[in-house]
Amino acid sequence: MNEVYRKARRHLARRDAVLKQLIASVGPCTLPPSPTDRFGLLVRSIIAQQISTKAAHTIGERLRTALGRPGVKPSTILKASDELLRGAGLSSNKARSLRDLAEKVHTGIVPLDELHEFDDEKVIELLVPVRGIGRWTAQMFLIFALGRLDVLPVDDLGLRAGAQRAYELAELPGRKELEELGEPWRPYRSIATWYFWRSLSSVPQSQTNEMPKPSK
Repeated sequence: MNEVYRKARRHLARRDAVLKQLIASVGPCTLPPSPTDRFGLLVRSIIAQQISTKAAHTIGERLRTALGRPGVKPSTILKASDELLRGAGLSSNKARSLRDLAEKVHTGIVPLDELHEFDDEKVIELLVPVRGIGRWTAQMFLIFALGRLDVLPVDDLGLRAGAQRAYELAELPGRKELEELGEPWRPYRSIATWYFWRSLSSVPQSQTNEMPKPSK
């Protein structure tokens, strides 16, 4: 993957003078490797919504402990009682979201193990019907779970804020402006996004595979 990232850096630096400066300042891209636990990544993304990273981590650990072996799996979520899920700190809404995710994965409506075989838009199409998963979460899954290199999450607050600062814009860029800015970054828009995240020190820690927060 390092060679791919080096190629991406060269491409982005040639196509965008602002990114060239940003890349020189930040250094090599260190996007984490794609995790094998795709279900766990989606569970963590649902848990993390609207709460702090610390609180999300605590709830995630409590849920893992409460479920016992074999851990956070579709089968264990489906078997868990409402009392167990609430006892781990999940709200009723998030508990319903986890059950919906588990049910759709269990029945094959969301074929997690085969998602890498589909293009980006098809993956998004399969994920967004799950309660608690929107387009932004699906795009983060593409980047962090499937390692897709050309995702531009135009609703991401970190990307918008990073672009505003780097390009010295008066306001946060909207979707259309970001799409126009990002056109020269193809086919490495995920890597460009990482550099804007990194410029704000808002990249998730690779060892925990936590994802950045969406725009409010």
